[in-house]
Amino acid sequence: MATTYTLISSVTVGSGGAANIEFTSIPATYTDLVVKLSARTTRNTGDANSIKVTFNSSTSGYTYKILLGTGSVATSTDQTAFFTNASWGGYANQNTGTTANTFSSHELYIPNYAGSNNKSLSTDSVTENNSSSAYAALVSSLWSNSAAITSITLAPDGFDFVQYSTAYLYGISNA
Repeated sequence: MATTYTLISSVTVGSGGAANIEFTSIPATYTDLVVKLSARTTRNTGDANSIKVTFNSSTSGYTYKILLGTGSVATSTDQTAFFTNASWGGYANQNTGTTANTFSSHELYIPNYAGSNNKSLSTDSVTENNSSSAYAALVSSLWSNSAAITSITLAPDGFDFVQYSTAYLYGISNA
C-alpha cells in the first residue's frame, strides 16, 4: 500500500509574531493528516513553552498521556500537568533560555480525521538547545468528539509564535 503526502496548506509567521497558527476548511478527502511545526515563542522565562492543539475551536474532550525526556530524566504524566481545554503539542523553544535563533520541531499525526469516531493524535516534539536543558516529548492524545476535523489551531500557552515559525499541513492518501 503506497502512501502519498499532499501539501494542503502552509503558514510562515511574519514580523510581529502571531498568537496562533490555524488551518481552516480542511477537506475530508484524505485518509490521515500530518502537521509539521517549527516553532519559537516570545516567552522569556524558563526554557520552554507548551504548545496547545485544538480541533474545530473546541475547548473540551481532550485527554492525553505524555512521555517527556529532559536529557537527564524521563517522566510520564497525564493532561492535568498542562491543560484540559486542548491537547498538548510538546514544548517549543522560547525567546530566552534556549539557543538563539533555533526552533523546536514537532510532528502531529491524526489518523481517520474525517471519520465518525473519536479522534486520536500522536505528537513527537523536541526542543533544539545547545545547553543542558532540552526536551523530547511523545504525546498520545484523544479528542472525544465524532465530528470530522475541519480546523486545527496551534498556539503557545500564553505567548506568541515569533517570526519565521512555520507549520505545514499535509493530507495522506493510502492507495
